[in-house]
Amino acid sequence: MSKVVEVRWHGRGGQGAKTASELLAAAAFNTGKYVQGFPEYGPERMGAPIAAFTRISDEQIRIHSNIYEPNFVVVIDETLLDCVNVTAGLKEDGAIIVNTSKTPDEIKPSLEGYKGKVCTIDARTIAEECIGRNIPNTPMLAAIIKVSGVMSDDEFFNDMEDSLKKKFANKPQVIDGNMKAIKRAVSEVNGI
Repeated sequence: MSKVVEVRWHGRGGQGAKTASELLAAAAFNTGKYVQGFPEYGPERMGAPIAAFTRISDEQIRIHSNIYEPNFVVVIDETLLDCVNVTAGLKEDGAIIVNTSKTPDEIKPSLEGYKGKVCTIDARTIAEECIGRNIPNTPMLAAIIKVSGVMSDDEFFNDMEDSLKKKFANKPQVIDGNMKAIKRAVSEVNGI
């Protein structure tokens, strides 16, 4: 099989990790890739730690399991660094992206000795200023596109604008806010 890019998402129930994993898969699919985007379900409730996964490949994907050795990890809630081993299995030639106002150097001590690339982005502030609510999954989605390079920024912007127009046809302010958050996020990732 050609190179498969695997992304594991960590968040809390209600923060949009599942949605972001599926949006990443849909955007990659629209560029001609084979994809999987799915959550890990258990007894989750609002605020409980959850995981979601995205696989992207140039060839058909025949793997049907959770992702145990991801190329990239996205942490939507910084407080998970204290209670979940988010770097478990993370390949050192990949990267971790954490939603925080801290720098990558300030986050590294919380990452179980992970030696690979550490990126940070203040997705909360971006979401609050662009969307008007703390919905960090959209800026985090833009951050993984920037860090992973699975598609160009322009391909991603066009795909997201089309998706948002279909989903929120009667709410143009939602489209505008999310597009502003996405475009701002790709330029504010630290540690690339």
